[in-house]
Amino acid sequence: MDDRQILQHINELVDEEHRLLNAHTSGGLNEDERERMERLELTLDQCWDLLRQRRGRRHAGESPEGAEVRPPEVVERYQQ
Repeated sequence: MDDRQILQHINELVDEEHRLLNAHTSGGLNEDERERMERLELTLDQCWDLLRQRRGRRHAGESPEGAEVRPPEVVERYQQ
């Protein structure tokens, strides 16, 4: 997956987040929606981390292809 594809996936995930939130502006999310929102947030953290790894490797003169998706416990709750 290249940077452009990662950014496209990030945009798709953010769009889904917005759809979930906008569909329930007054009543809040149900249990399934809250779980989906948590999965979306975690996947977004992983995607942003992967993109930062790729950019960092490129900046260091290394191949961005060496970047890997890190496990949830590593990227969980990164501060944006």
